[in-house]
Amino acid sequence: MKRFLLPLALTAGLLVYCLLTAMTVSPREEAFIQNNFAHADTLLKNMLNEASGLAFPRTADESSQLKSTTMYDWTSGFFPGSLWYAYEAGGDESLKRAAIQWTEKLEPLKTFTEHHDLGFMMYCSYGNAYRLTNNPAYKDILVQSARSLSTRFSPKTGSIKSWNKFVSWHGQPTYTYPVIIDNMMNLELLFFASKVTGDSSFRQIAITHADNVIKHQLRPDYSCYHVVCYDPETGRVQGRETAQGYADNSTWSRGQAWGIYGFSAMYRETKDPKYLHTAQKMADYYLNHKNLPADKVPLWDFNVNQEGYTPGVNAHTREVTVPLRDASAAAITASALLELSGFLGKTGASYRTAAITMLHSLAGAAYRANPGENANFILKHSVGSIPHGVEKDVPLVYADYYFLEALLRYKKLTT
Repeated sequence: MKRFLLPLALTAGLLVYCLLTAMTVSPREEAFIQNNFAHADTLLKNMLNEASGLAFPRTADESSQLKSTTMYDWTSGFFPGSLWYAYEAGGDESLKRAAIQWTEKLEPLKTFTEHHDLGFMMYCSYGNAYRLTNNPAYKDILVQSARSLSTRFSPKTGSIKSWNKFVSWHGQPTYTYPVIIDNMMNLELLFFASKVTGDSSFRQIAITHADNVIKHQLRPDYSCYHVVCYDPETGRVQGRETAQGYADNSTWSRGQAWGIYGFSAMYRETKDPKYLHTAQKMADYYLNHKNLPADKVPLWDFNVNQEGYTPGVNAHTREVTVPLRDASAAAITASALLELSGFLGKTGASYRTAAITMLHSLAGAAYRANPGENANFILKHSVGSIPHGVEKDVPLVYADYYFLEALLRYKKLTT
């Protein structure tokens, strides 16, 4: 009989360990997730009644009316992507039909090469569409999109060119090979194309780009510069500036969020520990910053109005003296932290807890809009680009997208 005691003890110990380390969620949290998706369904259906044609929802104007863009704007993939997430969460076939309709409007972008944002435009729309439908036509469109994105890569710089030019807020110079931290978000499209085609060149472009971000775009404390500008002929770094942050040496909160998310995805796709280390350190910077509010929804830049940080003379930054929050940065970070936490075992618990805090903050009365207001966007209080003088304290379609993605990731952790 004694010979069974040790195995039974080990089994009991393993069971206790599993119970202690498993993700357990109360019925209250399950209801929280369900409530937010039901709320999102209502607002998305309201927005579908307002949106039409080839005008893609982006934000609200000063009268709280829907403001849309063409498909060529970098944000065009987020509305169809949000429809896919809502359908995935609840199974509403009417949302699936709408998601297909709005996704397929973007097909002409598969050959678009004028800027780097094809990952946002096509992977958030067609990527989710293919994942949920397995339609082979969607796969082909994504592969062609990856080919188009790859045309912006230069072996000399080792980077994907973001914009065709960037004019410094200091008046000069005009750079011709700018690379922004946001570009990390386009690399998933390249990994997808590499996996489904067997062509390793897509994967190598993504890895080379990410390695140069680590080398040239991150500071020793793992904050990041927004824009790094290269000499297209020599590959030499010509400047490190900001386009949408407070100052060149400041930390733009959404840029930091892009980095946390992008390097978490890099680790998922490569299992290279340097990417996990980078994502974790960038997350630590965000979460431990002295200026992060208690609700973990950051100021639009971590260094707003601080001594030693000077906006460019041509930027509109000084016109906004109120330190506005950016809900979009919190939504992106929450989604990223939920993925990152899953790679870190027990040490991931603090990142998961921070993400859940962010979700509850965003779902609270301070940030979540009611039906019939906010142009039917889910979240209030995001910032687009204060230096450009646009989208100051407004809803933004990508804030909603990453909020829904984070909720869906949280939901999957609980099932």
